[in-house]
Formats: sequence, C-alpha cells, structure tokens
Amino acid sequence: MLGMTDSHGRVPAGDHRLDTPDAPRVEFGVLGPLAVQMGGAGRTPTAPKLRNVLAMLIVHADQVVPVTALMRELWDDEPPASGLTTLQTYILNLRKLLAALTRHPTARVAETLLLTRAGGYQLTTAHAGLDLNRYHEHAGAGRRALAAGDHHGALTHLTEALNLWRGPALVDIPTGRILESKRRQYEESRLVLLEYLLDTQLHLGMYHEALTELAALTTQNPLHEGLHAQYMRALHLAGRRAQALETFHSLRTTLVTELGLDPGPAIQRLHHAILNNDPQLHTSLTPPPADTIPAGTWTSTRSY
Repeated sequence: MLGMTDSHGRVPAGDHRLDTPDAPRVEFGVLGPLAVQMGGAGRTPTAPKLRNVLAMLIVHADQVVPVTALMRELWDDEPPASGLTTLQTYILNLRKLLAALTRHPTARVAETLLLTRAGGYQLTTAHAGLDLNRYHEHAGAGRRALAAGDHHGALTHLTEALNLWRGPALVDIPTGRILESKRRQYEESRLVLLEYLLDTQLHLGMYHEALTELAALTTQNPLHEGLHAQYMRALHLAGRRAQALETFHSLRTTLVTELGLDPGPAIQRLHHAILNNDPQLHTSLTPPPADTIPAGTWTSTRSY
C-alpha cells in the first residue's frame, strides 16, 4: 500500500493516501507540454534528459521500457561510458520528484509507481492518470458510436478526446528516434480524429460550426485533400458554392506547383458534383440538441 498511518492507525496530515478510492492521483500529460501534477500541485522536471526519460516511461506506461531503449533515446547509438550509471541517476531523480509530489518515501514510489524490472523500468498507472489513456478511451468510444450510427454520441466523445490536447504532442521534449515516432503517431491520430469529428458535424447539419475549424485546418495543411474536400462540402452546404469551387482551384494550383500532381479522383468528383449542384450533397438531418455539445466548444477556432 502507498498510504502510511501513525501508531494509532491514523493518516498523517498531508498524506495523500493514494491507495484510497477518493485519493488524488498523479496525473501525467504529454498531449502538449510535459505535465506532472497531483491535487493541483505540479512538479515537472526541468532538465532535458530527465524530461526525455520521463516521457519515454509515460508513452510506454504499464510496459517495461528496456534500458537499451532508454539509452538509445538519450544518446542515439553513442552512449557515454557512464551511460548506465547516468540513467540510473535519472531514474532515482524521477523517483525523488514523485516522492516529493506524493509525500511518500522514495522506496515506496519505487515499489508502486516507478518500478525496476528485469532489463528496464516501468511506470504503472494503478495510482496515476494519463491524458493519453483518456484520449484513447474517448477516441475509441467515438469511433464505436460512429460505427453504430450514433452521431450525437460520436460528437460528444470525439470532442472530449480532442479537448484533452493542450498543444502539439511532446512539444517541449527533446525527442530521439522513439519519441519522435510517437509524436508523429499522436499528431496523425489527432488529425484523423478531427476528420471524424468534422464528418460527424456535417452529417448532423452543423455546417457553419465545421467551417471555423476547416478554415484553419486547410491553411495549416495546404496539401491535405481530405480536409479540403470537407471544407468544400461544408462551404457548399452552407450556401457558399462559389467559395467551395475557389477552394478546389486553390488546392489544385498548390498541388501542381509544389508536387506536380493533379487532385485525386475523389475530390475531383466532389468538385464536379458542386459544379452541377448535385442534390445528393445536401442532407436533411437537423442539428443536434444544444445539450449534446459541450459549452464553448464551437464558439471559436480550437486553440490546438
């Protein structure tokens, strides 16, 4: 057990008692700047190498991270002669940091939160929360809702998932090969989820709400045909047919100029449908009830 009692079985003042159901949990975040918090108090390491090790443990939570992987992430293929000793010092410093945050002995943290395993180290989530885990839970629930035809449920879960992002993933972490691959994976996952959310909005008739997001996304991703197609469709459905056609021509110019490519067949078919004012582009679905949309979500462009 993580908690401690005095000789009379009472909880000492200030003891967080992580083993009790209502106790605060250590919260780790990598969907934005690195964050380590508990009960409103933050204690995030500042040393770059220490942040790198902690990020490696977080993105592989509940898995054993081999010493070799940690050393490769820290020093690529040229670790110093003292690399193993230095890594052990980093782990000790992380345990001290977590001990100060949880107000538990370093040895107890080593037994319950940041464990030594055969060949590596493991960050456990029995007494911790991860923004990554909550993101994946909401994203999975949103995709299942879409598969079941529950667009209102999908809207809620996809919005909750995307609202967990506080900035670019691992934005303030010095990434090696492993963390860089994770960063790209998370960013691509976020972009795909945004596409799901925008599809859901368009399906529900929320054309004007989708336009705010798509205007920013197409600017940030000038070669992304899928986002431009969604933007074109949203513009057309919002009664802005001319701008929808201009968006296609702008995309085609960018693709030809930068890549020497024409737009793909799917977006060309959409362009043709808009030119001909195809009635199949119009949906008769009504917008969802207001209480299905978290307050403030669509009042402005998503900050990230």
